[in-house]
Amino acid sequence: MATKEKALKKSKLRHAEYYDFQEIQDKLYAESKNGKIFNKLVEVIIQPENIRLAYRNIKKNDGSHTPGTDGKTIADLEKISDEEIVTLVQRKLTWYVPQSVRRVEIRKDNGKIRPLGIPTILDRLIQQCVLQVLEPICEAKFHDHSYGFRPNRSQQNAIAQVHKNMQLSHLHYVVDIDIKGFFDNVNHGKLLKQMWTMGIRDKKLLSIISAMLKAEVAGIGFPEVGTPQGGIISPLLSNIVLNELDWWLASQWEEIPTQYPFKMHPNPNGTPNKGNKFASLRRSKLKEVTCVRYADDFKIFTSSYQSAIKLFYATQNWLKERLGLDISPEKSKVVNLKEEYSEFLGFKLKLIPRGKNKKGHTKYVVESHVKDKSIEKIRAKLKTLIYEIEYPQQGKHTEYQAISRYNSYVLGVHDYYSMATCVSRDFRQIAFPVQKSLKARLRKRIKTAKQVRKKKIPLHIANVIKERYGKSDQLRYVNGIALAPIGYIQHKFPMQKKAKANSYTAEGRTHIHKNLEAVNMRILHYLMRHPVAYRSIEYNDNRLSLYSAQMGKCAVTGKVLKIGDIYCHHKVPRHLGGTDKYDNLILVCRDAHKLIHAISPQTIAKLTELLNLTAKQQKKVDTLRSLVHVESC
Repeated sequence: MATKEKALKKSKLRHAEYYDFQEIQDKLYAESKNGKIFNKLVEVIIQPENIRLAYRNIKKNDGSHTPGTDGKTIADLEKISDEEIVTLVQRKLTWYVPQSVRRVEIRKDNGKIRPLGIPTILDRLIQQCVLQVLEPICEAKFHDHSYGFRPNRSQQNAIAQVHKNMQLSHLHYVVDIDIKGFFDNVNHGKLLKQMWTMGIRDKKLLSIISAMLKAEVAGIGFPEVGTPQGGIISPLLSNIVLNELDWWLASQWEEIPTQYPFKMHPNPNGTPNKGNKFASLRRSKLKEVTCVRYADDFKIFTSSYQSAIKLFYATQNWLKERLGLDISPEKSKVVNLKEEYSEFLGFKLKLIPRGKNKKGHTKYVVESHVKDKSIEKIRAKLKTLIYEIEYPQQGKHTEYQAISRYNSYVLGVHDYYSMATCVSRDFRQIAFPVQKSLKARLRKRIKTAKQVRKKKIPLHIANVIKERYGKSDQLRYVNGIALAPIGYIQHKFPMQKKAKANSYTAEGRTHIHKNLEAVNMRILHYLMRHPVAYRSIEYNDNRLSLYSAQMGKCAVTGKVLKIGDIYCHHKVPRHLGGTDKYDNLILVCRDAHKLIHAISPQTIAKLTELLNLTAKQQKKVDTLRSLVHVESC
């Protein structure tokens, strides 16, 4: 789960490079950092590069296949030509009126309903266009203790910060505050004022944001408050609302100015070490306070019960007076971490005594478990996945696909919950009933490694399963296909965010990924700015992906492709049922393209001699010719 999210964030960074929009985003970030007021952002939003980039970013999202009220999905957009998509978005934004939002209700773990608002696919594309321009501006203004729905930040970073506050900073009291229906109660007017304060003062853009917030919900009407969960831009808008809370809490301790500046040497993760400043503040007897926030889920840490009580009521009043938000009394409380667990992001955390420090005082360390509800949720999901393996056809999956889904889920929960210090103990509670269920449901189909070797059954073990679980006695096989053992898991320390990692500075990106060194960016940007006329946006977008994937070389000859000598070839022609999907396209040079389609023996002989193909290259040409129903050379 966390790995998939991380990969998605990295790929979006690549996409910005493909579409030559990175420089614009870097500039917006730097200007926002320097306090610039932005008055003409719509002009940036409607740039063709930004619109094409937005399409690129949403097309791989799982949600892009979910229809809105108009019944359309990404499959409908990808058929439209590149020029038409750009013109359509630009025309829409001259006077933006969003289509109605489809309401979907999702049942939460506690039995309550979470309403989701699904905009139409075109409105989602427009929201992505706006997001790509607003995000760098807002990132420059957001506080460092906010981790949810932000680039280069994750649940792991938030948990690492919580561990630090509890164990290293000795903040043993936490204020748990649950905002009652946060997403449903955001004040639209307040949100727009907060954006104005952040320097976003393009009145046309603010009216577009206002229209998005007030989009009609099908069958219900026009909302007066709230940000619709399900919209692409909603997480960013929610972070804007609560950013004011982050900075208010920071002003109570971390951001208090001192009479003399302190030297701040960097920590191992690159963040400035404020230890000397904090030591000075502690001597002043001020209440110590810090916050960790992930979306609307936040924890306020402090060092004493008296401070915690004051912070509880101060925060409750501040939320009501400044943001018009109420807290949930039954879920909000003060917790002494030495005595009780506090829950956060699917974990429950507590401090336990572990020996003495150098001064002879009791030393406390973090003990964390998988939350009880999370354990029940994992059990229930695995039960469903095992049923799909037992009856693959009823679940509309083959046996291999059902096992792959099971393995993927196990890998995902292992990646995420390995942050719990007692994860091995917690997953034993899951492993026993799961093993029992596997044995009961799959009966003769499931085998141990010893049984598989004895019967000489051919094995199919994915590399990732072999690397992670190859030494485990818990490995089981269904018709030779390996099942990831749910109980085989070890604790991994959560890592703090690298302070230097930043999607909107050249130096920051070097800490995230390497640049596209092997690809000629000048040619890539030329292809982006000169799409093939009358072809779909899907075709032109995949043309860029292929150029990058093929390292700018012809797929047949291996020679470097040059402007004017780049042909995007359909393996199966469109008149024979071929599509503009990535797997059906390949980039070749002009002569290789001619050879694939050539019919005349003289032309074939001439091109074959000119290209001087190896046996392997000739075989590839023959394969491509067979797909277009032309005889081998």
